[in-house]
Amino acid sequence: MRVLAIDTALEACAAAVVDTDSGATLAQESLPMARGHAEALMPLMARVMAAAKVDFSALDRIATTVGPGSFTGLRVGIAAARGIALASGKPAVGVSTLAALAAPHLDRGDARIIVAAIDGRHDQVYLQIFGPGGRSLATPRLAAVADAVRSAATGPALIVGSGAEVLAARWPQGVPRPTLDACKAPDIISVARVGSAADTTRALPKPLYLRRPDARPQDAARLPRR
Repeated sequence: MRVLAIDTALEACAAAVVDTDSGATLAQESLPMARGHAEALMPLMARVMAAAKVDFSALDRIATTVGPGSFTGLRVGIAAARGIALASGKPAVGVSTLAALAAPHLDRGDARIIVAAIDGRHDQVYLQIFGPGGRSLATPRLAAVADAVRSAATGPALIVGSGAEVLAARWPQGVPRPTLDACKAPDIISVARVGSAADTTRALPKPLYLRRPDARPQDAARLPRR
């Protein structure tokens, strides 16, 4: 299966074309950035598709991260995936950012608990916990750091994501210290692999915010409708 993977959820703008049947990465590029995804994504995808020597019509699937992550970044990636899917007639699927962060470690068969954590600020993290074999022990949620630590600190653990150091700083004594992989964004190849296994009828390319936006219309400021 030839998958175009897109990630604009966190602190990178990335795309890759992966042949998941052969395991070959045909092309990939990732640019570290906290903002500016809207301007960077389309030229980056054009370069990746040209390097892969693959036409959009030859793709089997488009996979994009859907969150949690930056509100603006998520909209950029999801809009691009939907547009390409519509133009090419190929399915688009959404990949949880947390699942993509955990995927490389799950693929290696790590026997430890895998904790995917993204720093949500305000003493909160976006969290998902995986057991051996990729079994989800806790569904994606926004949690207070103290609650996240209580859920995760049950034995040997690996914490991956920008929230790794936040959780490790509150790790309780008497529990083995976790291993940290404090990456700022998921591996784009993992996005492609998770996306290739997704159910196209269920893994829809729509935002997984887990938190309401900070800026919201004020009811008192709304004008009456006529």
